[in-house]
Amino acid sequence: MSIKYIVYLANYSDGILYLMAVLLLLAIAVMLDRFWTLRRTILRGQSVIRAAAQLSVLRQGELSALSKQAKNLPEEALLGTALQYQGIVDSEVMASRLDEAVMLIAPSLDRRLWVLDTIITLAPLMGLFGTIIGMFHAFNVLAQPGHAPAEITGGVADALVATAFGLFIAMLGLTGFNALSNQVRLIVHQLESLKTMIVNRTDGAPVLVQARAGAPASAAKLATA
Repeated sequence: MSIKYIVYLANYSDGILYLMAVLLLLAIAVMLDRFWTLRRTILRGQSVIRAAAQLSVLRQGELSALSKQAKNLPEEALLGTALQYQGIVDSEVMASRLDEAVMLIAPSLDRRLWVLDTIITLAPLMGLFGTIIGMFHAFNVLAQPGHAPAEITGGVADALVATAFGLFIAMLGLTGFNALSNQVRLIVHQLESLKTMIVNRTDGAPVLVQARAGAPASAAKLATA
């Protein structure tokens, strides 16, 4: 298939194929960008998980060291939350605070995946639209005197290229979307695993117990869970 023929097909669809080529490039760009970012996040996050799993207790020093190791990772937010509340709240409240941190992090993990999802739906529709336009051109030959049947069948075949191209973009995008969604799921699982480790390994640390209702504020004391 020569460049000249590709340009002919694009013009035959009144430029729809040009727009679909832009969609293809955009889908590839999103897939490459998110795959690189998410894969790097998973690999670095695994090292943080392994380091935390080797520790029997997570105190301020251990949490601080893990937080430095998790710099620029989603795990850094969880470790920062644990550093902020460690020794101040009990394990139940700590788990709630960490759940809150995970919910704040989660929307940033599937960033730009909506673009890929839109392309998966839009590409076949644009391909069908380009085919319909090509069919208009093909059957317009009937209005011309001395037309040949081969011109009509050839025009229909050229018009169907747009539909095939749209389906190709959708299949490629769907494969990438599912792969990236699985990576997002793995990162969320890592965050949940780290949350559980933090709660289990900080449980039993001194907790600041606030004064009961009716007692003076100065009655707050340190208690061991």
